[in-house]
Amino acid sequence: MRKVKIKVENLVKKFGNRLILKGISFEVYEKEIFVLMGGSGSGKSTTLKHIIGLQKPTSGKIYIDGIDITSLPEDKLIEIRKKMGYLFQEGALFDFLKVWENVGFYYLENTDIKPEEVYKIAKEKLAMVGMAGTEELYPSQLSGGMRKRASLARAIATNPEIVLYDEPTSGLDPVMSAIIDQLILKLRKELGVTSIVVTHDLDSAFSIADRIALIHKGKIYAIGTPEEIKQSDDPIVKQFVNRLPYGPITEELFEVKSEV
Repeated sequence: MRKVKIKVENLVKKFGNRLILKGISFEVYEKEIFVLMGGSGSGKSTTLKHIIGLQKPTSGKIYIDGIDITSLPEDKLIEIRKKMGYLFQEGALFDFLKVWENVGFYYLENTDIKPEEVYKIAKEKLAMVGMAGTEELYPSQLSGGMRKRASLARAIATNPEIVLYDEPTSGLDPVMSAIIDQLILKLRKELGVTSIVVTHDLDSAFSIADRIALIHKGKIYAIGTPEEIKQSDDPIVKQFVNRLPYGPITEELFEVKSEV
């Protein structure tokens, strides 16, 4: 029986009067690559931020290894976060730090490990993502794809059990996107990482996912293997995965309400 690593149960999030998440539920198995797919503003990144504890839900539960993190005090939540790495959409590297210092930032700020040992850790992780030799560079000296890979090296620096990816291929050319996809697969194979990948990149989603959940306007419309998602009869899913210009998504976007 497969172990459930992450469980999201009836997750609801409101910002003021805006209802962003409308009862999201799914499970992610150990070592699975689970993709949250959907258009911009659908609730994908908001869901991810709840899983790592950056946001608190209006209602609902999130379980990591069976522990409900939504009810934990901050000190206990920090312990759970140590199991997780997070790849931010824009990389979020510190421009004033060298690449190795960015990768080893957690150790430098939160442990007594000597800088030379942190450097070795950073060097090892950079090599894993194809960034050997960049340790002494600054982020401003890196291309967009290199910044993404350096950020990924930082996300795995503590050997996490779970890695959360927010739009890992956004803004990258097709070749670099394929490289990032292969790195996600490599980390699962070599480190046994459980992954949740947020994306609206269909090619990426279908090439790496064990299962996909399609979110639209705060609701999940389908969960299944890539092939099951491609064969879905749901009109929202069909329009999205087939890149159709006409359908319910378009009708919602361009709906004009008459004035009273």
